[in-house]
Amino acid sequence: MTVIQTVGVIGAGQMGRGIAQVFAQSGYDVMLQDVSSDALGIAEGFIKDRLDRNVTSGKMTAGERAATLERLSYGSSIEPLGARDLIVESATEKEAVKVAIFETLLPHLSDHTLLTTNTSSLSITRLAAHTDRPERFMGLHFMNPVPVMKLVELIRGIATDETTFATLQGVVARLDKTGTVSEDYPAFIVNRILVPMINEAVYTLFEGVGNVASIDASMKLGANQPMGPLELADFIGLDTCLSIMGVLNDGLADSKYRPCPLLLKYVEAGWLGRKTGRGFYDYRGEDGIPVPTR
Repeated sequence: MTVIQTVGVIGAGQMGRGIAQVFAQSGYDVMLQDVSSDALGIAEGFIKDRLDRNVTSGKMTAGERAATLERLSYGSSIEPLGARDLIVESATEKEAVKVAIFETLLPHLSDHTLLTTNTSSLSITRLAAHTDRPERFMGLHFMNPVPVMKLVELIRGIATDETTFATLQGVVARLDKTGTVSEDYPAFIVNRILVPMINEAVYTLFEGVGNVASIDASMKLGANQPMGPLELADFIGLDTCLSIMGVLNDGLADSKYRPCPLLLKYVEAGWLGRKTGRGFYDYRGEDGIPVPTR
Protein backbone atom coordinates (compact mmCIF):
# COMPACT_ATOMS: atom_id res chain seq x y z
CA MET A 1 0.00 0.00 0.00
CA THR A 2 1.26 3.48 -0.89
CA VAL A 3 2.21 5.66 2.08
CA ILE A 4 0.65 9.12 1.88
CA GLN A 5 2.43 11.93 3.73
CA THR A 6 2.23 14.93 1.40
CA VAL A 7 -0.91 16.21 -0.30
CA GLY A 8 -1.62 18.79 -2.98
CA VAL A 9 -5.07 20.37 -3.33
CA ILE A 10 -5.89 22.15 -6.59
CA GLY A 11 -8.50 24.90 -6.32
CA ALA A 12 -8.85 27.28 -3.37
CA GLY A 13 -12.60 27.73 -3.51
CA GLN A 14 -15.14 26.65 -0.92
CA MET A 15 -14.43 22.94 -1.35
CA GLY A 16 -10.67 23.10 -1.91
CA ARG A 17 -9.94 25.19 1.17
CA GLY A 18 -12.06 22.87 3.31
CA ILE A 19 -10.27 19.80 1.93
CA ALA A 20 -6.88 21.40 2.58
CA GLN A 21 -7.91 22.20 6.15
CA VAL A 22 -9.05 18.68 7.06
CA PHE A 23 -5.92 17.10 5.59
CA ALA A 24 -3.68 19.50 7.53
CA GLN A 25 -5.65 18.89 10.74
CA SER A 26 -5.11 15.15 10.24
CA GLY A 27 -1.33 15.45 10.09
CA TYR A 28 -0.65 15.68 6.36
CA ASP A 29 1.73 18.21 4.82
CA VAL A 30 -0.57 20.15 2.48
CA MET A 31 -0.02 22.58 -0.39
CA LEU A 32 -3.12 24.45 -1.60
CA GLN A 33 -2.75 25.67 -5.19
CA ASP A 34 -4.82 28.09 -7.22
CA VAL A 35 -4.03 30.28 -10.24
CA SER A 36 -5.65 33.20 -8.41
CA SER A 37 -3.57 34.79 -5.65
CA ASP A 38 -6.75 36.52 -4.45
CA ALA A 39 -8.48 33.15 -4.02
CA LEU A 40 -5.48 31.85 -2.07
CA GLY A 41 -5.55 34.88 0.22
CA ILE A 42 -9.27 34.43 0.87
CA ALA A 43 -8.74 30.71 1.52
CA GLU A 44 -5.90 31.32 3.98
CA GLY A 45 -7.98 33.86 5.91
CA PHE A 46 -10.99 31.53 5.92
CA ILE A 47 -8.98 28.59 7.26
CA LYS A 48 -7.38 30.70 10.00
CA ASP A 49 -10.77 32.04 11.04
CA ARG A 50 -12.32 28.56 11.18
CA LEU A 51 -9.40 27.24 13.24
CA ASP A 52 -9.70 30.22 15.59
CA ARG A 53 -13.34 29.34 16.14
CA ASN A 54 -12.39 25.72 16.80
CA VAL A 55 -10.01 26.88 19.54
CA THR A 56 -12.63 29.21 21.03
CA SER A 57 -15.23 26.42 21.08
CA GLY A 58 -12.81 23.93 22.60
CA LYS A 59 -12.67 21.64 19.56
CA MET A 60 -8.89 22.03 19.34
CA THR A 61 -6.08 23.53 21.37
CA ALA A 62 -4.00 26.57 20.42
CA GLY A 63 -1.07 24.20 19.89
CA GLU A 64 -3.09 22.03 17.49
CA ARG A 65 -4.12 25.16 15.59
CA ALA A 66 -0.50 26.27 15.26
CA ALA A 67 0.58 22.79 14.09
CA THR A 68 -2.20 22.69 11.51
CA LEU A 69 -1.18 26.06 10.07
CA GLU A 70 2.48 24.95 10.02
CA ARG A 71 1.51 22.03 7.79
CA LEU A 72 -0.26 24.30 5.27
CA SER A 73 1.38 26.14 2.38
CA TYR A 74 -0.06 28.08 -0.54
CA GLY A 75 1.06 28.68 -4.12
CA SER A 76 -0.13 29.73 -7.57
CA SER A 77 2.29 27.49 -9.52
CA ILE A 78 1.22 23.93 -10.29
CA GLU A 79 4.72 22.49 -10.81
CA PRO A 80 5.60 22.01 -7.09
CA LEU A 81 2.60 19.72 -6.67
CA GLY A 82 4.30 17.10 -8.83
CA ALA A 83 6.34 15.67 -5.97
CA ARG A 84 3.33 15.17 -3.68
CA ASP A 85 2.13 11.67 -2.76
CA LEU A 86 -1.53 12.52 -3.34
CA ILE A 87 -3.25 15.23 -5.33
CA VAL A 88 -6.91 16.19 -4.91
CA GLU A 89 -8.26 18.26 -7.80
CA SER A 90 -11.12 20.48 -6.61
CA ALA A 91 -11.56 23.02 -9.38
CA THR A 92 -14.85 24.14 -10.87
CA GLU A 93 -17.33 21.44 -11.94
CA LYS A 94 -16.48 21.69 -15.64
CA GLU A 95 -14.90 18.74 -17.40
CA ALA A 96 -12.82 20.84 -19.80
CA VAL A 97 -11.29 22.76 -16.88
CA LYS A 98 -10.41 19.58 -15.01
CA VAL A 99 -8.90 17.94 -18.09
CA ALA A 100 -6.77 21.03 -18.77
CA ILE A 101 -5.50 20.95 -15.16
CA PHE A 102 -4.50 17.29 -15.41
CA GLU A 103 -2.78 17.80 -18.75
CA THR A 104 -0.80 20.73 -17.31
CA LEU A 105 0.11 18.73 -14.21
CA LEU A 106 1.18 15.45 -15.84
CA PRO A 107 4.71 16.45 -16.96
CA HIS A 108 5.59 17.35 -13.37
CA LEU A 109 4.19 14.28 -11.58
CA SER A 110 6.28 11.74 -9.71
CA ASP A 111 5.69 8.16 -10.74
CA HIS A 112 4.22 7.24 -7.35
CA THR A 113 1.69 10.12 -7.12
CA LEU A 114 -1.98 9.20 -6.77
CA LEU A 115 -4.45 11.47 -8.57
CA THR A 116 -7.97 12.11 -7.35
CA THR A 117 -10.80 14.43 -8.29
CA ASN A 118 -13.46 15.94 -6.06
CA THR A 119 -15.97 16.03 -8.91
CA SER A 120 -19.55 15.72 -7.73
CA SER A 121 -20.92 14.19 -10.93
CA LEU A 122 -18.43 13.68 -13.79
CA SER A 123 -17.18 10.31 -15.07
CA ILE A 124 -14.08 9.15 -13.19
CA THR A 125 -13.20 6.75 -16.01
CA ARG A 126 -13.34 9.53 -18.61
CA LEU A 127 -11.25 11.93 -16.52
CA ALA A 128 -8.71 9.17 -15.78
CA ALA A 129 -8.31 8.53 -19.50
CA HIS A 130 -6.82 12.02 -19.86
CA THR A 131 -3.96 11.09 -17.51
CA ASP A 132 -0.96 8.75 -17.70
CA ARG A 133 -2.08 6.75 -14.64
CA PRO A 134 -5.73 5.64 -14.85
CA GLU A 135 -4.92 2.74 -12.51
CA ARG A 136 -3.85 5.28 -9.85
CA PHE A 137 -6.80 7.63 -10.35
CA MET A 138 -10.02 7.82 -8.30
CA GLY A 139 -12.86 10.05 -7.26
CA LEU A 140 -12.87 11.41 -3.70
CA HIS A 141 -16.13 13.32 -3.37
CA PHE A 142 -16.17 15.38 -0.18
CA MET A 143 -19.37 16.98 1.11
CA ASN A 144 -19.80 20.69 1.83
CA PRO A 145 -18.82 22.07 4.33
CA VAL A 146 -15.87 19.69 4.35
CA PRO A 147 -14.68 20.22 7.96
CA VAL A 148 -18.19 19.42 9.25
CA MET A 149 -19.60 16.73 6.96
CA LYS A 150 -18.52 13.16 7.75
CA LEU A 151 -19.07 11.56 4.34
CA VAL A 152 -16.64 11.00 1.47
CA GLU A 153 -17.79 9.08 -1.60
CA LEU A 154 -15.08 6.82 -3.05
CA ILE A 155 -15.52 6.22 -6.77
CA ARG A 156 -13.29 3.90 -8.79
CA GLY A 157 -12.82 4.30 -12.51
CA ILE A 158 -12.84 1.16 -14.62
CA ALA A 159 -9.03 0.99 -14.47
CA THR A 160 -8.48 1.90 -10.79
CA ASP A 161 -6.34 -0.77 -9.12
CA GLU A 162 -6.94 -2.31 -5.69
CA THR A 163 -3.82 -0.78 -4.14
CA THR A 164 -5.03 2.73 -4.97
CA PHE A 165 -8.50 1.99 -3.63
CA ALA A 166 -7.16 0.50 -0.38
CA THR A 167 -4.75 3.41 0.10
CA LEU A 168 -7.49 5.99 -0.30
CA GLN A 169 -9.82 4.11 2.01
CA GLY A 170 -7.08 4.43 4.61
CA VAL A 171 -6.68 8.16 3.91
CA VAL A 172 -10.42 8.77 4.38
CA ALA A 173 -10.33 6.88 7.68
CA ARG A 174 -7.36 8.96 8.88
CA LEU A 175 -9.37 12.09 8.11
CA ASP A 176 -12.00 10.75 10.53
CA LYS A 177 -14.51 10.58 7.68
CA THR A 178 -16.83 7.77 6.67
CA GLY A 179 -16.27 6.47 3.16
CA THR A 180 -19.06 5.03 1.03
CA VAL A 181 -18.37 3.29 -2.26
CA SER A 182 -20.21 4.37 -5.40
CA GLU A 183 -20.02 2.95 -8.88
CA ASP A 184 -18.90 5.32 -11.61
CA TYR A 185 -22.32 6.45 -12.86
CA PRO A 186 -23.48 10.06 -13.32
CA ALA A 187 -23.62 12.02 -10.03
CA PHE A 188 -22.76 8.91 -7.94
CA ILE A 189 -25.04 8.32 -4.90
CA VAL A 190 -25.63 11.56 -3.00
CA ASN A 191 -26.18 13.90 -5.94
CA ARG A 192 -28.06 11.27 -7.97
CA ILE A 193 -30.72 11.48 -5.24
CA LEU A 194 -30.29 15.01 -3.87
CA VAL A 195 -30.02 17.27 -6.93
CA PRO A 196 -33.08 15.90 -8.78
CA MET A 197 -35.03 16.59 -5.56
CA ILE A 198 -33.75 20.17 -5.65
CA ASN A 199 -34.64 20.41 -9.34
CA GLU A 200 -38.17 19.21 -8.55
CA ALA A 201 -38.46 21.90 -5.88
CA VAL A 202 -37.50 24.47 -8.51
CA TYR A 203 -40.20 23.05 -10.81
CA THR A 204 -42.66 23.37 -7.93
CA LEU A 205 -41.74 27.06 -7.71
CA PHE A 206 -41.72 27.47 -11.51
CA GLU A 207 -45.21 26.01 -11.85
CA GLY A 208 -46.63 28.16 -9.04
CA VAL A 209 -47.46 25.30 -6.69
CA GLY A 210 -45.87 27.26 -3.84
CA ASN A 211 -43.59 30.20 -3.21
CA VAL A 212 -40.00 29.99 -1.93
CA ALA A 213 -40.90 30.28 1.74
CA SER A 214 -43.74 27.74 1.52
CA ILE A 215 -41.69 25.15 -0.37
CA ASP A 216 -38.78 25.30 2.05
CA ALA A 217 -40.98 25.39 5.17
CA SER A 218 -42.98 22.42 3.87
CA MET A 219 -39.89 20.28 3.40
CA LYS A 220 -38.32 21.33 6.71
CA LEU A 221 -41.44 20.80 8.78
CA GLY A 222 -43.09 18.05 6.73
CA ALA A 223 -40.05 15.96 5.78
CA ASN A 224 -37.77 16.89 8.70
CA GLN A 225 -35.08 18.28 6.41
CA PRO A 226 -32.64 20.61 8.22
CA MET A 227 -32.59 22.98 5.25
CA GLY A 228 -35.24 23.56 2.59
CA PRO A 229 -34.34 22.45 -0.96
CA LEU A 230 -34.24 25.98 -2.38
CA GLU A 231 -32.10 27.23 0.51
CA LEU A 232 -29.86 24.21 -0.02
CA ALA A 233 -29.60 24.97 -3.74
CA ASP A 234 -28.39 28.47 -2.88
CA PHE A 235 -25.85 26.98 -0.47
CA ILE A 236 -24.52 24.52 -3.06
CA GLY A 237 -24.56 27.06 -5.89
CA LEU A 238 -27.21 27.11 -8.61
CA ASP A 239 -24.55 26.77 -11.29
CA THR A 240 -23.32 23.57 -9.66
CA CYS A 241 -26.89 22.23 -9.41
CA LEU A 242 -27.47 23.00 -13.09
CA SER A 243 -24.18 21.35 -14.06
CA ILE A 244 -25.07 18.16 -12.17
CA MET A 245 -28.54 18.05 -13.72
CA GLY A 246 -26.89 18.44 -17.12
CA VAL A 247 -24.61 15.48 -16.43
CA LEU A 248 -27.59 13.37 -15.33
CA ASN A 249 -29.67 14.43 -18.32
CA ASP A 250 -26.88 13.74 -20.81
CA GLY A 251 -25.62 10.56 -19.18
CA LEU A 252 -28.92 8.82 -18.45
CA ALA A 253 -31.11 10.22 -21.26
CA ASP A 254 -34.23 10.25 -19.10
CA SER A 255 -36.64 13.21 -19.21
CA LYS A 256 -36.99 13.16 -15.42
CA TYR A 257 -33.52 14.71 -15.27
CA ARG A 258 -34.38 17.70 -17.48
CA PRO A 259 -33.14 20.85 -15.71
CA CYS A 260 -35.94 23.23 -14.78
CA PRO A 261 -36.05 26.29 -17.08
CA LEU A 262 -36.20 28.56 -14.03
CA LEU A 263 -32.93 27.09 -12.72
CA LEU A 264 -31.33 27.82 -16.09
CA LYS A 265 -32.72 31.37 -16.08
CA TYR A 266 -31.28 32.12 -12.64
CA VAL A 267 -27.86 30.84 -13.67
CA GLU A 268 -27.96 32.90 -16.86
CA ALA A 269 -28.79 35.96 -14.73
CA GLY A 270 -25.80 35.27 -12.50
CA TRP A 271 -28.05 34.58 -9.51
CA LEU A 272 -26.05 31.63 -8.22
CA GLY A 273 -27.00 31.68 -4.54
CA ARG A 274 -25.01 32.63 -1.48
CA LYS A 275 -21.73 33.13 -3.33
CA THR A 276 -23.19 35.91 -5.48
CA GLY A 277 -25.54 37.36 -2.86
CA ARG A 278 -28.71 36.32 -4.65
CA GLY A 279 -30.45 33.12 -5.70
CA PHE A 280 -33.83 31.96 -4.47
CA TYR A 281 -33.03 34.17 -1.49
CA ASP A 282 -31.50 37.65 -1.32
CA TYR A 283 -28.44 37.54 0.96
CA ARG A 284 -27.43 41.18 0.75
CA GLY A 285 -28.88 41.85 4.23
CA GLU A 286 -28.17 40.04 7.48
CA ASP A 287 -30.65 37.25 6.76
CA GLY A 288 -31.66 35.61 3.51
CA ILE A 289 -34.98 36.95 2.25
CA PRO A 290 -37.06 34.87 -0.20
CA VAL A 291 -37.07 36.41 -3.67
CA PRO A 292 -40.48 36.63 -5.43
CA THR A 293 -40.62 34.78 -8.76
CA ARG A 294 -42.06 36.49 -11.78
